Amino acid sequence: MSILPKIDGGRVRWLLLGSLALNLFFVGAAGAVAYRYTSPAPLRTVARLDHSLIGRLSRMADALPPGDAEIMRAQLREDAVKLAAAQADLRLSREDVRRSLRAEPFDADAMRSAMATNHAAHEKFDKVVHDLLAAAASKMSIVGRGRLADWPADRGSSRPAQ
Repeated sequence: MSILPKIDGGRVRWLLLGSLALNLFFVGAAGAVAYRYTSPAPLRTVARLDHSLIGRLSRMADALPPGDAEIMRAQLREDAVKLAAAQADLRLSREDVRRSLRAEPFDADAMRSAMATNHAAHEKFDKVVHDLLAAAASKMSIVGRGRLADWPADRGSSRPAQ
């Protein structure tokens, strides 16, 4: 006596076909992965792109001629304290807006006040960044200012345009 249930021939045929299709799929997927990682070119490590303001300004300086890049970096060092203070004020004001939204009971006037403070902090931050760029550009060569005007020339790369 068999412990397996009796299955008719049509079901067995479909089960075998389904099993064969799944096996072929998994073998194909494994082959594709194996082929992908056996290429003659070595895999490159992807560098993490710094999206902070300092990272962006550094990439901007990298796109400039060497003398102008040094002017930009010197201005960045000179204004670092003002920039950090403006960023801190902006972050704190954003946190105040979040706190006002989470408050129970909700106070719409407190949220409006927090949003107005955040708006003022954002304007102050923008002014610090704009002043930094204007001060640096005023000391740069015409070529450096032109590169600054065209930045980023190529969105896929931080290299200067040739």
